[in-house]
Amino acid sequence: MGRILGGLRGRGAESTQRYKMHEKLISIGDDYWIENEAGERAFYVDGKALRIRDTLIIKDVQGHELYKLKEKLLRIRDTLEIQDGDGKTAATIKKALITPLRDRWKVEVANGPEMNVQGNILDHEYKIEAGRNKVAEVSKKWFRIRDTYGVEISPGQDAALILAITVAVDQMAHD
Repeated sequence: MGRILGGLRGRGAESTQRYKMHEKLISIGDDYWIENEAGERAFYVDGKALRIRDTLIIKDVQGHELYKLKEKLLRIRDTLEIQDGDGKTAATIKKALITPLRDRWKVEVANGPEMNVQGNILDHEYKIEAGRNKVAEVSKKWFRIRDTYGVEISPGQDAALILAITVAVDQMAHD
């Protein structure tokens, strides 16, 4: 994967984190691994189908629950809540009501800046930004493998939370 993402190396510091995601595997009941740029398993996505709500759980390689994604029911617009391992709300993702030229999502982070997700969500070509700062970039162009896309996370970010946001946006966009 290092060679595949090689074009990104000149963009930022060495501490930029890159992950490989699998498109269309993100559904309730499906489980899969998120790999780092070396092809090593980094996080596990556990898709649980519950009676009342659908849930996705992001775990580390040791199996510790880091984040839980839960759909909020009975909302006017699409909303998904991300809870931390203690069950506290870490972030809430809402789809914009009006999206004239491209998809837009708002992420309210409990202990951090509000983030915006903009771009072509369905084609996995978008950015996550906090104000004017890029938090992450998502792109399929980095891979020749079908149904695969990459997530490049800026230094200093909580990779598990950013990947949970990416999974949540993908889930909401494809429902």
